[in-house]
Amino acid sequence: MTLLAIDTSANLCAACVWEGDAALASITEDIGTGHAELLMGMIDDVLAHAGKTYTDLTRIGVVIGPGSFTGVRVGVSTARGLALALNIPAVGVTTLEGLAAEAHALHPGVPVLAVIDARREQLYSALYDPAGAVLAEPAVLDADATLARVGNTDLILTGSGSAALEAGMPGRTIAAATATASIETYARLTAAKPANSDKPKPLYLRGADAKPQASFVLPGRD
Repeated sequence: MTLLAIDTSANLCAACVWEGDAALASITEDIGTGHAELLMGMIDDVLAHAGKTYTDLTRIGVVIGPGSFTGVRVGVSTARGLALALNIPAVGVTTLEGLAAEAHALHPGVPVLAVIDARREQLYSALYDPAGAVLAEPAVLDADATLARVGNTDLILTGSGSAALEAGMPGRTIAAATATASIETYARLTAAKPANSDKPKPLYLRGADAKPQASFVLPGRD
């Protein structure tokens, strides 16, 4: 399997060509915004570095969130467009399972709570068992509600929202405090997904922060 994995879910824009069990080439840039302008050029570059072309690809993987609304939309639409044009499957990987996978690699045999700062005093979170299976599905909750649904489980914290839970979970190890995992981790998870996985779609968990101004909304026609 030769696959392309892309991540535009946070401030990073990243692409990786993965074959077998290793990355052939990867590129990651911290850009903040502007993923749509950069992504296709980055994909061309990473394919060139890997010595591959689009026709060599057999799968596309994309990070589906939760994360930046615009970034996730850019990544998912790009992945699905490429998959359609190349007649190959596209699969989605969540930011939370990527973070959990990296934490498991550092701390095997322990459940992982992946937590991303969702702003508005809320957190995106999901709980995973030592094998990576989901124990608590991705959700957006405040810190108290997040703590309530994991109880006193012995676990590892990871993700950009970890600090918000430290006071309520003293002594917990924090594996990482980032909003997204490495692109190589997402590529590895993409390779492990079943061939019949559902087409990727954004995992938003809540509505967009930006709302249209009412004065600019055109009245509907009868």
